Amino acid sequence: MRIVGLGPGDADSVPAAALAAIAGCDSILVADDLAADVRALLVGARLVTMPEPEAFDSDAVIVALDAHAQRLARRFPEAATIPARDVLRNRAIGAEVAQLAAVGAHLRHECPWDREQTAATIVPHTVEEAFEVAEAVASGDPIRQLDEIGDLLFQSVFLAQLLEEQRDDDLGSIARGQANKLISRHPHVYGDAVAESAGRVLDLWERRKREERCDQGIFHDMPAGLPALAYATKAYKRAASVGFRFENVPAALAKLQEEVTELDDDTNADELGDVLLAAVTVGFEIGADPELALRAAAGRFRDRVETAARLASQAGEDFEALAPAEKLVWYQRGRIPR
Repeated sequence: MRIVGLGPGDADSVPAAALAAIAGCDSILVADDLAADVRALLVGARLVTMPEPEAFDSDAVIVALDAHAQRLARRFPEAATIPARDVLRNRAIGAEVAQLAAVGAHLRHECPWDREQTAATIVPHTVEEAFEVAEAVASGDPIRQLDEIGDLLFQSVFLAQLLEEQRDDDLGSIARGQANKLISRHPHVYGDAVAESAGRVLDLWERRKREERCDQGIFHDMPAGLPALAYATKAYKRAASVGFRFENVPAALAKLQEEVTELDDDTNADELGDVLLAAVTVGFEIGADPELALRAAAGRFRDRVETAARLASQAGEDFEALAPAEKLVWYQRGRIPR
């Protein structure tokens, strides 16, 4: 079986290699929605409407636009592809993202709401979508993750559209700049540096960022609007990048225990803040993101309280009317195994 990618969708972009690959074929399978001007280029072979994939012959030659061809290539991992699979994947992603960008541009011109938006009015939605992605990841549901990542992707695409209207930059230049930055900050992959562990990778990353922002001090790129846990995590990462960190996990835990003792002796907001910051440092040292860890813990707490209320109701009790100690009994019974 051969799967041939025909480009993003217009006749002017059909690769010569694709046409060469089907030259001499008696018949080829094509999707029924293939545009007429693209079909017109497929001369010399009988065009057969593509059946359901289950009915494909092992020696079939299938032509489709890159995105469709990529989906078929994933369906048939043993099939030969033109171009090579990694190139087809990259072309398909480019075509799909370009289509999303085209939708964003069209909405910007045709939708009354989208026409009125600015970066300042869009960013709150972007932040909300980022949190929804985090929640979807914590849920472990891949279908939900696909949907939420898509929402966040469109936020970036739309913000890029707004930027393009102001200056000579677009989604492509943004992507290129990000790719260049990632290459620069991974010298252990694209250069001669050596990183034997994930921790060493982070050290190299932070060192390169400090070199790029040498005039901004240790605590560069610390947006004041970050959620408190994210702000504290970033602050500790910046300090750790210059060697100001705990030697090991037990040392970080000892500091957390010390702060808890101080809070026990003097219950005030400052001491509580010290406990939370110490917990953030433990999270960093054990490789856990405090924001995600707390979000997951809050989710477990919510589920357990709901379970306790349900169990109490099944036993004929009004959970809300119970005394705190009685609620705690049901809460203990509602423990959810992990």
